Amino acid sequence: MKVIITGTTGYVGEGVMLACLDNPEIEEVLSVSRRATGKEHKKLKEVLVNDFLSIPENDPRLQGYDAVFFCMGVSSMGMSEEAFSIACHDIPVHFAKCVGPKKNMSFIYVTGGGAEVKPDSKIMWARVKGRTEYDLAQMGFRGTYGFRVGIMKPYTGQTTKPQMIRMSRLFYPLMRPLGMGNTIQEVARAMIACTKGLYNHSIVKVRDVKQLAKK
Repeated sequence: MKVIITGTTGYVGEGVMLACLDNPEIEEVLSVSRRATGKEHKKLKEVLVNDFLSIPENDPRLQGYDAVFFCMGVSSMGMSEEAFSIACHDIPVHFAKCVGPKKNMSFIYVTGGGAEVKPDSKIMWARVKGRTEYDLAQMGFRGTYGFRVGIMKPYTGQTTKPQMIRMSRLFYPLMRPLGMGNTIQEVARAMIACTKGLYNHSIVKVRDVKQLAKK
């Protein structure tokens, strides 16, 4: 399996990338990011882009993969809806136009628990991410999945976003028993399971990640 991962210099993306590099089912990982990962691995290739919205549609560098694990994102704190929409709707939807062939690919979008496919939702970030989930589902991929995850325990060897790593390690033991936490290793395994066609729904929640990670 060959996968594209975005956001690999962020907390979730780095963890998913490391888990995929360690997974024998993954033949190749293509990191697409604004900055280099600083990692070296025989499975890892990198494409650096300054502006994701400037990537051409059907970019030849992004063809022939089995899945996109779109882990890139930002916090909505302090952001206008317009700015947040560019980061968390326009960029992933545009990126989906750049990869292919779609009929052979899965597109997995890390969204968040509480996202809603409701234009009148009162929660701005949930409204935007729900719209992204919906628009991606209309684009002709073999499968599209919105990963509505909660807090995630970091993967071994993670170094990006040390403050986030510390916070996740602190709160994960409290949130896991409440059904609000996964390990990043579980998230990566669940993404692989979805790519293999082992899940029949478009929305993947915390409890679903736990089950898919076992397949």
